[in-house]
Amino acid sequence: NTVVIICVFSVRTMEVMGEFGRLYEQQYAVALFNKVRFDVEGGGGPQPQLLRRKIPLENKSIFSGSLFQYLEESKKWRNHFLFVPDSYNINYYDSKARLHPKGTIDCAGYKVLTSIEDYLDLMSNSLPGVKAKIGSSPFLKCATQFPLILWHPYARHYIYCMVTKEEQQKWHAVLQDCVRHTNDGLSEENKVQTPAFTNAVRLYRQAQGHYGTWEMMCGVPSQILSNLVMESLLPVLRDLISPRLKGKLYERQRNWMLISDAVYSQVQGQCQAKYEALLQKCEAARSSVEASIRTDMDQIITSKEHLTNKIRAVVLPKAEKLLKVSIQPYISSILDAMMEPTSRGFSEVRDLFFKELVDMSKNTLNEGTKDTLAQHMEKISMLAFHPVKMQICYEKVEQLSLEGLQQRFDVSSPSVFVQRAQILMREQMDNAVYTFEQILHQSLEAQGTEELCKTIQRCQDRVIKKFDYDSSTVRKRFFREALLQIFIPYMLKQLSPSSALELPRFQELIFEDFSCFILVENIFEEVVLQFVMKDIMMAVKEAAIQRRHNLYRDSIVLSNSDPNLHLLGDNPSIDWAREYGGSQEEKKRRMKQVMSMIQVEDSTVPSSESCLEVPGINDILGEDGYKEKSDGEASPYLNGSASPEASENPQDLSNGSVSKEEETKPEEQAETVTESASAMEKSEAEHIQPKVEEQPPSKQELVEEALQPLPPPSEEVPSGATEMSPPEEMPDFPPPPHDDSGFQSPTSEKAEEEVPQHSEECPEATKTITTAAAETNSSDSAREQ
Repeated sequence: NTVVIICVFSVRTMEVMGEFGRLYEQQYAVALFNKVRFDVEGGGGPQPQLLRRKIPLENKSIFSGSLFQYLEESKKWRNHFLFVPDSYNINYYDSKARLHPKGTIDCAGYKVLTSIEDYLDLMSNSLPGVKAKIGSSPFLKCATQFPLILWHPYARHYIYCMVTKEEQQKWHAVLQDCVRHTNDGLSEENKVQTPAFTNAVRLYRQAQGHYGTWEMMCGVPSQILSNLVMESLLPVLRDLISPRLKGKLYERQRNWMLISDAVYSQVQGQCQAKYEALLQKCEAARSSVEASIRTDMDQIITSKEHLTNKIRAVVLPKAEKLLKVSIQPYISSILDAMMEPTSRGFSEVRDLFFKELVDMSKNTLNEGTKDTLAQHMEKISMLAFHPVKMQICYEKVEQLSLEGLQQRFDVSSPSVFVQRAQILMREQMDNAVYTFEQILHQSLEAQGTEELCKTIQRCQDRVIKKFDYDSSTVRKRFFREALLQIFIPYMLKQLSPSSALELPRFQELIFEDFSCFILVENIFEEVVLQFVMKDIMMAVKEAAIQRRHNLYRDSIVLSNSDPNLHLLGDNPSIDWAREYGGSQEEKKRRMKQVMSMIQVEDSTVPSSESCLEVPGINDILGEDGYKEKSDGEASPYLNGSASPEASENPQDLSNGSVSKEEETKPEEQAETVTESASAMEKSEAEHIQPKVEEQPPSKQELVEEALQPLPPPSEEVPSGATEMSPPEEMPDFPPPPHDDSGFQSPTSEKAEEEVPQHSEECPEATKTITTAAAETNSSDSAREQ
């Protein structure tokens, strides 16, 4: 049986790669001609206003943690440690030490499931005749009520379970981000290889009767080609192997999955080797082909235009009738259905970016140090890669529903459009963050840290305007692409049977020297695309004129419209910790974890240790509410919980109680400074503004509050001034949690009113005054008791 299986998939892989190679060589020459023509003639279009990060962020990871994983080999659940680097390939280990990975998961083509029922349905569809029931199979008995399953139509499945619902939601966002990143498709930066590969895949599938390719563009070229082979190979394997599967129900399902995974791995290896050889062959001949294109450019263009007119005259009557009856009545309704959730998603991205900057302005206003600025900018620089923060934005687009498209236009699922929109949302967020970094850094170099809040506000307003413009441009381009992906496959499927008999006669109109650059099939599809594009452009333009969903009119923006900004486009990411962080420089050298850097508000923290941090991350707030110490122990930090030692001797700064050691001190020392402390408290009380927590402030109020200047200091700040440190007699308590939102609890407000902050003016006096005031209040409380 093994020999038969190997022969079947090897022969099938050779057939598919042979036909694909022929199409790829043809499309490579056409793509090279289009690139050279574009370079010579140029092209216009809306100029993006936001800068794009050309050098990716370094030294970061996405998330890590421990969770239960089902092992197919032993049929048991084991606790594994998962680590997600910035490549989004999941590594899993036996322990948190991360010595040797047990395996790596490439999430391209996977689907994240949250219920056993959905998994059973997909398993039944992959192996007809084998219907499983919940609880009938050991490997389907989840250890908890919160499963997460990575399902692939051909590769191995990965089954996990979490202890709490909150953990499941967090990991679901992380795994979805991994799938979304790896399914991003091929890079658009390569103007020859990417269109050649995409067109070759599309033409191959169209020859097999399958139209539409967006759902196929998952992963790197070798994975896409493997999917292409498995699309036709899997039914053959199913008919060959399914009758020979023996044993119980779960054993047959498990064996089928393992066989499919083994075949898929072998096919992927063969496809990768053959594609690399094919690409090397095309690249070797590129220079000579490009030279001939530049020599005969005018003649090739003239010949192509002549052939295009001939084909348009034949195709136009049929296409016009099809467009009028089957396409035009649905353009507006489909566009409306896509615009609403997509615009809400981009608007949520804008609000999230605005909120993070307002929080930074407020905290900078309160503390106003370079360390504070560096800490906040380190968080904001990774905002686009935070799965949980961005999940709020992604969920808006997931409401997209295109009911009826599956039957009318043969669209497999709207998930391809949802995923594409989410990828564009993350790119816009990262572009906005990168642009803000560059503008703020330039302003700080020119002005310094004086009036830091106003500088942040000016940079924020500037970036928000650019974001609105680019958001409109990106959404309109997305709408056009999505409508084309819906209508073009449908029209080609309807027109191809009749056109297939008429197109071959146009081949004789092409000169032999130009036959590799002018293909009749490509010109036929270009004619259909241009014909449909007119109606799509008109529909999107009308939506922009009506200002629906904040779509703006396109306008050509010259490259020198903002020269100061475009000069910053090639700069790398700012190293905020090194330039402004001071003592934070050591943290920069360690790997930063995105979901430990950015704290999620209003999150319920599970009590178990199923989500842990990357070892070596110190002084970084974790998602589980714990802060890693240097010795590896976790100390409570977020939820206000105290250590066992601290709970035995509670010390509340708001009521002024002190420890027994301090109560034994003579009261004469407190009386000498009581009057001075009262006077300083009275002067500080004039500058402390009460915070209203009953009603959440609006965005305008947040901005106005952030822009209020600090009161001028009464004395010059000494050059050697440092921040106030607590008295040495106080027990070792964990520091109070840093509130990123800029608001403080009533307890902290009361403590702030009673303990004046004059650390910068006179640190030693403030230390003595604070200690004496606390002792006086403690003695008063003791006498009252």
